[in-house]
Amino acid sequence: MLKQITSLQNPFIKNIALLGAKARERKVQGLFVAEGLREVELALRNGFEAEALLFDEVVTPFPTVEILLKNAVKQPGEVIAVSTPVFEKIAYRTGVPNVVAVFKMKTWSIDELHLSETPLLLVMESVEKPGNLGAMLRTADAAGVDAVLVCDPHTDVFNPNAIRASLGAIFTVPVVALSSEEAVSFFKKQGIQIFATWLEAAKPLFECDLTQPLAFVLGAEATGISKFWVEESDERVIIPMAGQVDSLNVSASAAIVLFEAVRQRK
Repeated sequence: MLKQITSLQNPFIKNIALLGAKARERKVQGLFVAEGLREVELALRNGFEAEALLFDEVVTPFPTVEILLKNAVKQPGEVIAVSTPVFEKIAYRTGVPNVVAVFKMKTWSIDELHLSETPLLLVMESVEKPGNLGAMLRTADAAGVDAVLVCDPHTDVFNPNAIRASLGAIFTVPVVALSSEEAVSFFKKQGIQIFATWLEAAKPLFECDLTQPLAFVLGAEATGISKFWVEESDERVIIPMAGQVDSLNVSASAAIVLFEAVRQRK
């Protein structure tokens, strides 16, 4: 018989709401919350360990949950049916088939990465907006990058908005959080060329050889990349633009540079 929770005052439910709202609590507890049938399924399929999975039986029948669990590397510690008011407290999307899961954080170190023969990596420096982080992870998954390096982050990688914007890609691509200095040291040891996206004294993207081992570096929308990355780069590249606006959304920029690399490598 399934465990059930109907009380809004249940301590476990209160803690889920806290984990969703507070990055500090996620860090202290080593837990994060993911929501969505697709997102949770991708996390389970890619080896993330769930302490609990919760659903509202009124809108998400248990057979739907069973299908989701079919490809899990490891089954959740608990599967819990909750009342509609409880689900509304912990979920962003209610009234539609949906689940919420509490996962243990799974992090990568730079030395754990298994790179391809000609690696393609994406570096995000000081990314601030969870939505941009999630969108770039989604693009990285689509482009088949070896890993995403989040350097000196200003937002939590496991922010619920980042997970939502990534559509679960945060679980499919190795994501490493580290300092810019650590990333550069790794690239130099591995013979990976650093391509910094930069507006000044830069080479047009479509004139660059992107078939070699390389890492694209993108910065925050407001400030771009730091002087450190400009100085450490092997190539400074610019996306040619025909209009009067001189910049693109950072997630759009990531899509353009990554898929130009994919095109050249085909």
